[in-house]
Amino acid sequence: MTDCIFYGGKGGVGKTTCAAATALGLADSGRETLVVSTDPAHSLSDSLEVDLGAEPRELEGIGDGDGSLWAVEIDPDTQKERYEKLARALAKDLRSAGIRLDDEEVRRLFASGAPAGSDEIAALDLLVEYVDEGDWDVVVFDTAPTGHTLRLFDMPEVMGLALETAQSLRGQAKRIGNAARTAVLGPMSMMGSSKEDEEESLEAFRARLERARDLLTDPERTEFRVVLLPEGMAIAESERLVGTLREADVRVDRLVVNRVFEDPEDDCSRCQSRHRRHLERVEEVRETFPDLEVVTLPEREGEVQGLGAVAEIAARLPAEA
Repeated sequence: MTDCIFYGGKGGVGKTTCAAATALGLADSGRETLVVSTDPAHSLSDSLEVDLGAEPRELEGIGDGDGSLWAVEIDPDTQKERYEKLARALAKDLRSAGIRLDDEEVRRLFASGAPAGSDEIAALDLLVEYVDEGDWDVVVFDTAPTGHTLRLFDMPEVMGLALETAQSLRGQAKRIGNAARTAVLGPMSMMGSSKEDEEESLEAFRARLERARDLLTDPERTEFRVVLLPEGMAIAESERLVGTLREADVRVDRLVVNRVFEDPEDDCSRCQSRHRRHLERVEEVRETFPDLEVVTLPEREGEVQGLGAVAEIAARLPAEA
């Protein structure tokens, strides 16, 4: 079975670095590992100093002969093309139900790109694809910032309700006309299928969402790790995130406090003060989350870029999944 590790938290706290480092450590330990960026602001390529695209790419010279490291970034343009293709397929289904929607209307409605939430749907779809159809032992996800992450975990339940509504609306399409079109297009725009029969398409998509939910809430296979900085507001936000994840039955075992100032100079009073403040914040994190393992990572000058720098971070992070 494939294990899954999600890194989440506020934007700019170092999720990408942690995901890349964890994946590198797993590969070095002999695991076939894939690291996935679902953050639209892709920085995974920068961290690994390789060109990444929408298809997984193997990084050379990593692992002990048994393990390997692969990496992929969700490409926004590719997702937009997929979205538009599925929207046209849905328009065809709607026309067959008596709702007139020609190609020009589809282009005009979706010219601005995929709506909010489409990246989360893509992430869930990729989760199922990589876990069920790939050959990796572990998939590490560098998730989007906190707000997006919460929507990702809510998506299966929300879209399940949308599916039920869409089935009902389609049966009433001729009577409710444009109202049905408006109601269906929003929640259903990402739902397409190669199958001719819409009922089969809806059921296939529902099954895929349920599969994603099962994976996300399987404590034997999936773990969510929260990354934060040694700051008071970050601790409060992380507490909300952990609470929300646990309400959704998602396993959370570990917190990573990143950019902790270590080894201050003896003759630098400002450095000593900052060091003490960070130690206090780390202790506050431990007190706030007494049941979670807390890992600290040091503050570094500049960005963490290149396999050498990522390997230094990997040495501080537990690699087990």
